[in-house]
Amino acid sequence: MGTHTDAHIVWDWNGTLFHDVDAVIGATNAAFAELGLEPLTLERYRELYCVPVPKFYERLMGRLPTEAEWAVMDGTFHRHYTEHRMRCGLAEGVVDLLAGWAESGRSQSILSMYGHEDLVPLVRGFGIEPHFLRVDGRTGPSGGSKTEHMVRHLGALTGVDPTRTVVIGDAADDALAARHAGARAVLYTGGSHGRSSLEAVGVPVVDTLGEAVVEAERLAAAA
Repeated sequence: MGTHTDAHIVWDWNGTLFHDVDAVIGATNAAFAELGLEPLTLERYRELYCVPVPKFYERLMGRLPTEAEWAVMDGTFHRHYTEHRMRCGLAEGVVDLLAGWAESGRSQSILSMYGHEDLVPLVRGFGIEPHFLRVDGRTGPSGGSKTEHMVRHLGALTGVDPTRTVVIGDAADDALAARHAGARAVLYTGGSHGRSSLEAVGVPVVDTLGEAVVEAERLAAAA
């Protein structure tokens, strides 16, 4: 897998391969409760969510959270997310999609803004780790953009050409990171963003991961 002529997919994890939107909403509302904010519905969350995450909170609070408020909300979110994620699983069809892409001789990897030390055993626990050239989670503080992480991730992949690489994710930031690194992107509506905010980015938007893989193959072939 993974010569310079092969198409490569960089998968996002949370909200893409890992269907954890219910855990995210529950953890977000627990964090909001710490500051007396009203709980969000899934629709409202998808309408407002953005990266970096403090800007998301600004949309709800009318101001950026203070450092102390951010520390409380971030800690609360991760504590509740860790509890809720145990009830989450892979998105529909993921196992077959990953196996099919690998069996076709193409390569794939994961880049997530979920903490690296938590991400790797979670991926391994689903038995899908062998499909990936590399699994990278976030190192350093949470809440930032994926842009520089994407550059490092692609730079660490031997024989992978960014121009033949397609990022599949559920957030506008996935497409912005791909663009910054010289790759393409396909965005999926099953995670953190609503369709309208994804379409504003100017890349293909799909409703299933099966469609995302077909679109990724088309984009890579056109590169």
